[in-house]
Amino acid sequence: YAWRVKSSEKRVGPGGNFFSDSRTNVWVDDAGKLHLKVSNDDGKWRCAEVIAEKSFGFGTYRFYLSTPLSKLDPNITLGLFTWSDAISYAHREIDVECGKWGKISDTNNAQFVVQPYQSKGHLLRYPVPENSGAAYSFLWQSNNIQFRCVESHDAEPVNTNAVVKEWSFTEKAIPQPGGENARINLWLCAGRAPRDTNDTEIVIAKFEFLPLDLQ
Repeated sequence: YAWRVKSSEKRVGPGGNFFSDSRTNVWVDDAGKLHLKVSNDDGKWRCAEVIAEKSFGFGTYRFYLSTPLSKLDPNITLGLFTWSDAISYAHREIDVECGKWGKISDTNNAQFVVQPYQSKGHLLRYPVPENSGAAYSFLWQSNNIQFRCVESHDAEPVNTNAVVKEWSFTEKAIPQPGGENARINLWLCAGRAPRDTNDTEIVIAKFEFLPLDLQ
């Protein structure tokens, strides 16, 4: 797939951050894996986001994460999601988010969300083993969204013990397609620096989309 890279010299969302299209922050290695990095650039923290050029619509969105969540600072969030600039259906934002939102003691480090997250039943937090290279997915249909996190890079895990969490969202507020794009980002909560003050890098092994007619 073709992707564009987000860049900003002013603070923008999410979190009120600076985003960089530098190869320091976003690159693909020789094995085809995507690297995203939050880095300190002469006192200014810069984050990373990539945006799929194509709008996929209904189907399965699957993200394979090579970096364990133990590498994420409590102030850093990894987002795997869809977003449309149009405001309908809360920007058609469907999220898998990995992070603790600055709360070191939180035993949960990931969540499934159908925006707006403030609405009852629109958010589910859960713990992912911090040393696993997990795969996160959601199947978006007209009447439900099925989320899944597994501790393997198999499209369908052969061992049910590999399933970390599943969630079916069937509320009335199911977004309908309309110009949304798949996105992957790594950013700082409220623009706050990492607690350990170190650069943070994550690696996405693969992204894939499967249309509904191929399910």
